[in-house]
Amino acid sequence: MLCIAAEVPQKVTALLLSREPRLRQSPVTAKSIHTIALWACLLTFAGGAAAQKQNESYQLRVHRTPSPIVIDGSVQEPAWQSAEVAGDFWMVLPMDVGKANVRTDVRMAYDDQHLYLSAVCYHGQVEGPYMVESLRRDWAFGSNDNFIFFLDTFDDQTNGFTFGVNAEGAQWDGLLFDGGRANLNWDNKWTSAVKKYEDRYELEFAIPFKSIRYKAGITRWGVNFSRLDLKTTEKSSWAPVPRQFPTAALALTGVLLWDEAPPSPGPNISLIPYGLGGISRDYQGNTPTAYRRDVGMDGKVAIGPALNLDLTVNPDFSQVDVDQQVTNLDRFELFFPERRQFFLENGDQFANFGYATIRPFFSRRIGLGGVPIRFGARLSGKLNQDWRIGVMDMQTGATEEEGLPPENFAVFALQRRVFARSNVGILLVNKESASYERPGMPVTQSSYNRNAGVEYNLASANNLWTGKLLYLKSFSSASDNSGAAYAGNLQYNSRRWLVNGQMENVDPHYSAEVGFVPRRSYRRGLGAVGYTFLPEGGRVLSHGPTLESSNFFDWGGSLIDYETTLGYNVRLRSQDVFTVSAGAAYVKLLRPFDPTNTGREQLATGSEHRWKYWGTRFDSRPQSAFRYGYSSQYGGYYGGGTRLNVTGTVSYRFQPYVSLAGAATYNDIRLPQPLGRANFWLIGPRFDVTLTNTLYFTTFVQYNEQQNNMNVNTRVQWRYKPASDVFLVWTDNYLPEFLQPGQDLPGMFSAKNRALVLKWTYWWNL
Repeated sequence: MLCIAAEVPQKVTALLLSREPRLRQSPVTAKSIHTIALWACLLTFAGGAAAQKQNESYQLRVHRTPSPIVIDGSVQEPAWQSAEVAGDFWMVLPMDVGKANVRTDVRMAYDDQHLYLSAVCYHGQVEGPYMVESLRRDWAFGSNDNFIFFLDTFDDQTNGFTFGVNAEGAQWDGLLFDGGRANLNWDNKWTSAVKKYEDRYELEFAIPFKSIRYKAGITRWGVNFSRLDLKTTEKSSWAPVPRQFPTAALALTGVLLWDEAPPSPGPNISLIPYGLGGISRDYQGNTPTAYRRDVGMDGKVAIGPALNLDLTVNPDFSQVDVDQQVTNLDRFELFFPERRQFFLENGDQFANFGYATIRPFFSRRIGLGGVPIRFGARLSGKLNQDWRIGVMDMQTGATEEEGLPPENFAVFALQRRVFARSNVGILLVNKESASYERPGMPVTQSSYNRNAGVEYNLASANNLWTGKLLYLKSFSSASDNSGAAYAGNLQYNSRRWLVNGQMENVDPHYSAEVGFVPRRSYRRGLGAVGYTFLPEGGRVLSHGPTLESSNFFDWGGSLIDYETTLGYNVRLRSQDVFTVSAGAAYVKLLRPFDPTNTGREQLATGSEHRWKYWGTRFDSRPQSAFRYGYSSQYGGYYGGGTRLNVTGTVSYRFQPYVSLAGAATYNDIRLPQPLGRANFWLIGPRFDVTLTNTLYFTTFVQYNEQQNNMNVNTRVQWRYKPASDVFLVWTDNYLPEFLQPGQDLPGMFSAKNRALVLKWTYWWNL
């Protein structure tokens, strides 16, 4: 095993340094099999090592509360005086070599309906008010003084829940997946309160057992508590967490010991109806004003304390935040994350199967672009500590404008834990289209598309090793869309070293119509290595280089893309961050391409392009009310041209009620004739007004010169009860028109389309 492990860096290095069009071979050869076997051997070795939980000695006992607890932010109630204290936190940042300087004391208790938590967060030695971004829910972690805790309710160190508040009481909640990544789009019912004093702030939480999932009868959960104090730039945790990991890392949680098994939540059925009224107008299409009057409902049915059945009928997602626009200079489709609530709980089992650009399932393929979702159901959760399941079925309606028939989307996922924290999973995806006999409704070219996949996810007990092995097979009614994809990676992340190697293979006939696979018919080798220096004193907290290289080959083995970047990162103790980088790139075009993506003349298939570039990036300290940052890149571009990219961000907070932010990106592309010069702006100011922690007003403006569009999205949200809201959403799209001599200011923009929606939702527990 040691000999094999020593052999891998040599093979990865050889792959990264290779620039010759070799590797001409059939899709599956003896070398491919040997490579996959080698990765499997390494992943199994790393996954089977060190099964002991690292922070097993950090234990907190939770007892049934002897008297009622009122959630008012005060921890002076008798019930808290008898609870055990989790204190004596460890410092995570700026250094992870000793105890925290800022004191935090945490207590927990429970009754038949709720899990309770209280915390006392004392001031550090630095004077001044607490720093918060706003009263908006799910604030940015690094921009707020805050307290957060993490629950591993199955003690499997893989999935869990996170809850928290900032110093002004704004809530944070999310689902934990992949051992410590958080999805903050998840929302549920719970209550909290914060009280501030001269030397501390105190907080209380009440988490209903009905709002979380856990194994019946289990008397130990994983738990950790995290505190960020921006005045002292100190992040700390109860169970120690090395600085290279987030405090959400479930492999590093302590143990929450129950004096008896947590009570059963009992019947747990929630209905979430909505009513909606709206008005819209398409000025470009010159259509009459349209009116909307819709109703629908979501339902949640707990099947035991660990499984959840989600149901939806005629769902509507009009209140979901608009996507943040980007300047698109890519040859392939861009990825935008899922934000719709129905797809989020336990959604990682579906959405995170595969890699960032090899996803067999991507829920945004369902019900966007004017396609209505009629109904859907999803069963997801834990069967026991080792087995996890997910089953989803969604039915969409027909859209005559696009010529699309009704479609059904079915997904099945099953996951089995192995070793300490690793798992093996399978995924089955089926898209089935109905056919039409009505005129003007053609049958889709592919009446069905199916994917079957298996993957092994490595997560070592000490969190140092992570990795994945993946194999996918597609089946389609279209004869040329049945193929395979396989990939693997292995990463080592210690306090100073970061080393990653990855290979990908997607054959020409692989197809994932419900997935996100922007390119196929390629092989790829990817590697990265970085080192971090940790000075013991001075203004610099850490610094170090990172080398990354990505190499694409066509299916025959010829080099078609590479990009190699060397960067150097410096982080100050004040948390200012500066990065400088330089790199080289090569592209051989496999199809015609307009490098400005604005509809100009295209570069020819087979043309080769090489260039070099340099870049810088700076982000200011998060503890300032006024924050700013910038990034720049300058160098060569396609066709022997040049590209200058400059991005700037600024924000200012009048805490805690108003947050103003803005971002601007400028691209100046200069190409030889006949392509010529192109330059365009992307500007996006955002205004957040949080009158209370239940009433929010947001306006987001986006001007995209590349797409010749200005978008205005204004939303008022009133959370009148936990998880129950009223939304008023105004959306406007304009066609920018430059002023002509003598033209009045109002003539700068002409409306393309606009809409106004009023939506009401109510979370009703039966």
